[in-house]
Amino acid sequence: MNDLPEHLSYHLKIVFVGYNPGERAAALGHHYAGRGNHFWRLLYDAGLTPRLYLPEEDSKLLQLGYGLTNIVARPSRSSSDLGKKEYQAGAKILQQKLRLYKPHLVCLLGKEVYRHYAGLKSSASFDFGAKATTTIPGIKEFAAPNPSARSTIPFQVKLEYFQQLKQQLFPDDR
Repeated sequence: MNDLPEHLSYHLKIVFVGYNPGERAAALGHHYAGRGNHFWRLLYDAGLTPRLYLPEEDSKLLQLGYGLTNIVARPSRSSSDLGKKEYQAGAKILQQKLRLYKPHLVCLLGKEVYRHYAGLKSSASFDFGAKATTTIPGIKEFAAPNPSARSTIPFQVKLEYFQQLKQQLFPDDR
């Protein structure tokens, strides 16, 4: 299995943060390459991309001002294979990267991704959407559902959150 390359640059509009690379994504070397993953469709259907991108084009998101990374770099079959210490260490590394790159907004894809990033207990109450408080001053936070096809959240609900994310970036674009 390969390490999945990050796609980060300075002052991006959004950095999308997943749990960790799935085995298929790591093997192919591209983000959200799992069969049936909804990430690319959600970006397009929400109006965040001008066309439907393929996982093989993940590096092209930088041209749109979007970055891609994960809270844990280690590939696994499922995010349930990750341990608490991995999440905690990954959250610190992620925060260092975000302080360096200073994106406008970080979109955390999944409840546990957000909770670990923000230093919350797994029992902490949680709502998807824009967050009023920030972990890193000057970087807005948004929590969206995990785009995995294995997620129990229906596609339409995921899409509504991605549309809200677009409104965070482009509030006058209705």
